[in-house]
Amino acid sequence: MTREADVRAAAEVPYRLLEGVPALDGGDAAGRNMLIQGDNLDALKALLPYYKGAVKCIYIDPPYNTRSAFEHYDDNLEHSQWLAMIYPRLVLLRDLLAEDGSIWVSIDDHEGHYLKVLMDEVFGRRNFVAHVVWQRTHTRENRTDVSDVHDTILVYATDRPLWGERRNPLPASEDQLARYQNPDNDPRGPWASLPAHAKAERGRRQSQFFTITTPSGRLIDPPAGRCWLYTEERFQAMVDDNRIWFGDSGNNAPRVKKFLSEVQSGLVPSTWWPHQEVGTTGKAKSEITRLFPGDVPFSTPKPEALLERILHIASNPGDLVLDSFLGSGTTAAVAHKMGRRWIGIEMGDHAETHCKPRLDKVIAGEQGGISEAIGWTGGGGYRFYRLGAPVFDADGNITDGIRFATLAAHVWFSETGAPFTGAADTPILGVHDAMAYCLLYNGILGDRSVSGGNVLTAALLAKLRADSDWTGPMTIYGEWCKLGAARLAEAGVTFKQTPYDVRAR
Repeated sequence: MTREADVRAAAEVPYRLLEGVPALDGGDAAGRNMLIQGDNLDALKALLPYYKGAVKCIYIDPPYNTRSAFEHYDDNLEHSQWLAMIYPRLVLLRDLLAEDGSIWVSIDDHEGHYLKVLMDEVFGRRNFVAHVVWQRTHTRENRTDVSDVHDTILVYATDRPLWGERRNPLPASEDQLARYQNPDNDPRGPWASLPAHAKAERGRRQSQFFTITTPSGRLIDPPAGRCWLYTEERFQAMVDDNRIWFGDSGNNAPRVKKFLSEVQSGLVPSTWWPHQEVGTTGKAKSEITRLFPGDVPFSTPKPEALLERILHIASNPGDLVLDSFLGSGTTAAVAHKMGRRWIGIEMGDHAETHCKPRLDKVIAGEQGGISEAIGWTGGGGYRFYRLGAPVFDADGNITDGIRFATLAAHVWFSETGAPFTGAADTPILGVHDAMAYCLLYNGILGDRSVSGGNVLTAALLAKLRADSDWTGPMTIYGEWCKLGAARLAEAGVTFKQTPYDVRAR
């Protein structure tokens, strides 16, 4: 394939049906969580009419292209094929992200740098957030020239500034909180001390060079190459407000008191994630083995603590999380325990033989992974889906048997670019940007006869106007129209004939 074909690939993926399999639903199937079995490229395209711009956090762990044999993934793709595989998936994932959403992609050095270039193109370099380094193992491999002990997680946002305003800080650890004390019984509470000097640039900050007299009478100048943080007037005001600490004896170099009450309620995430904080692949294997003794379906599963950190930073309870390379099911399991809505996509039998049993155990209240730490006791549910027939055949015509709700979602999405959230129980789909959209299809108002409602007549138009309480412009899809062009123009109606005027892509 050429690069031009790779770029067009997402647009050329056919829309397919998502068919529910009630017998494989888990727990309370009334929940909005989705476990989808099928190729993730087709599944992502099928989700667009319903979830465009709705996903708060995407995490994917695609095959790394390491030239090793994976039982459940072809992880031995030639480099250009791997890039061609991942590109259209990134495009569809981008379209599913919310305006304050983010995508987190695990990768290693075999393709990581090339993936960064692709993601710069798809998401925009300005929306690059971080290159997180996860210490996936704490053991050194001595049988190689250089021991590889880390993976990369590339992080991009839909809108970096907006995401930065809304992302969650990490909670402070007990060790970090222990740094805040109150040796002088300050009524403002515990504080930590910070240096009172900063790097001095040549020829600048002249007003921040002066001699300080400590309470004990000692004279102190800023260290070489440094200046005080404040001007002399501002520094004295800080002293008067008891915000400068000279030590118990009053003879030490000045330090600034930073009160715990004034510090943000958490820590800014860093790009170094050590194994002590988020676990290792070995920890992840033990989590899977505990759930399924003797069966480790993937060589490099991710620990639940790793996903917990990602979802904590990037989402809140009730937000929608998506993983289109669900693998061992960790993302869905952690999202479920953390009160997020989730969509997981996994190909082949693995979705049913591994992902479903794991999620069923989560619903039953299993106590592995993060369960005990967050107080998980079980509950919730999901619906199981498989990919069905394409909505359109090879000639672009609507496939026989397509349900009204399916075509309604497609028509709405193709016209408005927005996800369809209606009930699909009336031909009136809704109003978007001062245009109402209606679909006369599959006997939504009766049978397939003219009087049944699939053909636009004057009487039916009057009914649509009355039922929608809309007098403005209207676009109506139907099998046929009994009104002439002049009458349609007078009524402010654009008629589009099914199937010919329904865009296949």
